[in-house]
Amino acid sequence: MLSDELKACVMADVADLTKAGADVVIVHGGGQELSALQKKLGIETRFVNGLRYTDEETMVAALMALCGKINKDLVRLLVKEGSKAVGISGLDGGLLLCVKQCEPDIGFVGEVRGVKTELLRTLSGAGYIPVISTVGLGEDGAAYNINADTAAGMIAAKLSADYLVTISDIPGVLRDRSDPESLIPEIRIEEIESLITDGVISGGMIPKVRGLADAIQGGVRSASIIDGSCPHILREWAGGVKEGTRFTDE
Repeated sequence: MLSDELKACVMADVADLTKAGADVVIVHGGGQELSALQKKLGIETRFVNGLRYTDEETMVAALMALCGKINKDLVRLLVKEGSKAVGISGLDGGLLLCVKQCEPDIGFVGEVRGVKTELLRTLSGAGYIPVISTVGLGEDGAAYNINADTAAGMIAAKLSADYLVTISDIPGVLRDRSDPESLIPEIRIEEIESLITDGVISGGMIPKVRGLADAIQGGVRSASIIDGSCPHILREWAGGVKEGTRFTDE
């Protein structure tokens, strides 16, 4: 997301997949872009136990960064590749329904409680690629920031997707984070909690992995983390090259 060249590569790969007949839904975050916007606007960036605290000002900035610039940049790149793409947020059509996260309380951050997939199915049925920014609608009618990895897992499950692919800036899950050669190629979801306890999976990797596990438990056939720092890695993955870490319940 931070490299224009790599972002264009991923969108080109998505365009190729759709031209080959795949139905693709894109779910994106944008934490670093949000932090940069907060700095420009003079809004303090606060973290609680490594998690962003989202006060009212930060929530406004999140709407600007996620639903605005980032979302529309991805749509623009897809349209440039000849694809039909529509940018939406979890607010549109009440796509992502959530409640306020209480443990820990980090402000306007929500936990997804429901996914209304009708809009996504309508767009996909008409040949459009939905591009989703993960801002959700709370029970109180307020907008809430939602972890993109968690939301992606739930959306994939509700759509009964065949595949969920998380594109990150690492090769996958590493047994030793300082050694790229320690990649774990496959993880059974029953192993995840022990890997978290052992510290192999930690920090921002935890919601990514748990989102992938939720998808598998929800019926998604295959879930993987692949390295987005490699140009056209999605094309390689779609071509059957074994990349990253694959999660399975087998």
